[in-house]
Amino acid sequence: MTRDGTPLIGITADLDNGGSRTSTEPTLFLPERYTTVVEQAGGAPLVLPFTNLKPTLRRYLDSIDGLLISGGNFDIHPRYYGEKAIKELGNVITARTEFEIDLAGLALARDMPILGICGGAQAINVLLGGSLYQDIATQCASAGEHQQSGKKATGGHRIEVKEGTLLHSIVERASMEVNTTHHQAVKALGKGLVVNAVADDGIIEGIESVRNSFVLGVQWHPEVLARRQPAQRRIISCFVERCMRRRKR
Repeated sequence: MTRDGTPLIGITADLDNGGSRTSTEPTLFLPERYTTVVEQAGGAPLVLPFTNLKPTLRRYLDSIDGLLISGGNFDIHPRYYGEKAIKELGNVITARTEFEIDLAGLALARDMPILGICGGAQAINVLLGGSLYQDIATQCASAGEHQQSGKKATGGHRIEVKEGTLLHSIVERASMEVNTTHHQAVKALGKGLVVNAVADDGIIEGIESVRNSFVLGVQWHPEVLARRQPAQRRIISCFVERCMRRRKR
């Protein structure tokens, strides 16, 4: 926690393996929008670098009041849910996947508030024994187009928010417009999870835990839409509020 009592929110970093024009060596990074929305919601963001050392993971969790698993341009390898890879599988960052699954597992054991965004939602599902569509277009022929990065700032399709869920209580809406920048999605639910949102084509867009006080995964990017849409801001602010409650306890 911070010295002044502001909840400290750990946010998982992304990784550039060093093969791009901007980096010739492995480089950790995080889009600024994640830290900005956390600060605007009253939290203090802390970017968490990868590690596979359990003592370091525990030290992270000793310091923070909540965990935000960020999204990124990568796929979770299907070996984590007992499947073989298909040719449409995208870029895999094993170090990041193992880090986030290990860290989230320890956070769940502490009942720490967790918010998973896009790939972060998928990581929560896989951690709890669920599976993913490796490629929506290939494995779910009835699905619409979910890889609409060009509409990231405005939204690409509508979702139905399930009544009686944590998400519904936060956004206070039965449906809403979300952005959509993914080609993978939740297929089989992990243990203790329920669906809280679905797209018009039936693709799962949100999940949450019924066993923990606050574990929420959304397939879209509320941190991008928060500037324009109050319901998206409430997702972030409610998460930060739960982190504050935990810190006070």
